Amino acid sequence: MTPEPVGAPGLSVSIVTYSPDLAVLSQTLGSLGDALDHAREIGVLNAVRVVLVDNGPGNQWQGRLCELAHRHLRIPRDAVQILSGHGNVGYGAGHNRAIRRSSASYHLILNPDVILDADAIVEAVRFMQSRPDVGMLAPYTTNESGEREYLCKRYPSVLVLAVRGFMPRAIETLFDGRLAAYEMRDLPSDRPCVGVPLASGSFMLARRELLARIGAFSEPFFLYFEDFDLSLRLARLAPIAFVPAVRIVHLGGYTATKGIKHIRLFVTSGVKFFNRHGWRWW
Repeated sequence: MTPEPVGAPGLSVSIVTYSPDLAVLSQTLGSLGDALDHAREIGVLNAVRVVLVDNGPGNQWQGRLCELAHRHLRIPRDAVQILSGHGNVGYGAGHNRAIRRSSASYHLILNPDVILDADAIVEAVRFMQSRPDVGMLAPYTTNESGEREYLCKRYPSVLVLAVRGFMPRAIETLFDGRLAAYEMRDLPSDRPCVGVPLASGSFMLARRELLARIGAFSEPFFLYFEDFDLSLRLARLAPIAFVPAVRIVHLGGYTATKGIKHIRLFVTSGVKFFNRHGWRWW
């Protein structure tokens, strides 16, 4: 690893994929490319490195990922890396492979189904530069229909997770007060808020040095809850902020719509999370 040049900070970005929807990934990389271009043009960023981690089977996706990355990311070719052939090591472990290769000031953990506003990176880096006490930030998020999504969370209970993840809407409405508190719907949307307990892994921009100090993601979490676990461990060193000037669109869906395998992974990881950090039933 070579150190970043003196001046504006550097940024590394990791995106973990598994047999991705290439049309959606193309949107993600296109928006990332535009946001990186804007940040570099106005001098907010210096060096940039993007790592796509292919958790799919074999090397069959490597060529397509490489082609998409070089089409959309207007950075030096050697600043784009495709890690492939290691198999499905898990979401957190995939990101860790990229984080450990970084020497940048900041690292962005990004889902392959996220669309960034053109100034999302600018706003994120400017905020972090202005608040050296903050360790990580979460953005203002909507879905593709324009409806608000809440990536910041309070510590969950088993009841809230069960209702939010698996109950029909008619039942969910009976617990709307609990869900609103869990999803921190009371956060202001016109100014940053520092001291958020938990952030979602869809978009996490963190100080890379802090990620290194906590060992980044805990790899026993194969999928789900690795972002909550990371949030709690990182927040012991520096607070997490919600920054509504940083805006993204998240195209992902809920666990219950993804089939029995994902439900099983969600439950297994949830048990690991509560065993590690403490059970809260109600």
